[in-house]
Amino acid sequence: MQRTFIAIKPDAVQRGLIGEIIQRFEKKGFKIVGIKILELNRKTAEKHYEEHVNKPFFENLVSFITSGPVVAITLEGINAVEAARKLIGATNPANADPGTIRADLAHTMERNVIHGSDSLKNAEREIAIFFDESELIPGWKRDLEERFIKL
Repeated sequence: MQRTFIAIKPDAVQRGLIGEIIQRFEKKGFKIVGIKILELNRKTAEKHYEEHVNKPFFENLVSFITSGPVVAITLEGINAVEAARKLIGATNPANADPGTIRADLAHTMERNVIHGSDSLKNAEREIAIFFDESELIPGWKRDLEERFIKL
């Protein structure tokens, strides 16, 4: 099992897409082990996007992610990072495969409704930015999992 980090961005929160986005991950078999809604301050946003600090779009990223509430989620699942990225789709919704979150719900590359960790290393770093270990509930089992294990 791996963990990955997902952030439902302010545009999705504003448009009432939280439930639909979360449902897609749950239907795919991911387990939510941490979730909260928050408004990011500039310091946290800059830490989250530190890999882009010298790029021309850095300021726009920080301004956008701090413009409204964000839903921070830690997911657990088999190959969670790669599987979540496939479900999310390409950064630019115009290039995202049909059926992905961004292809179906995002309007532009700048307002693409969701962030997902791009590597296991970044997932660990991003989870640590948004969650204390005490806020995560790892290892819980669904009743269905218990039934399938016994079969």
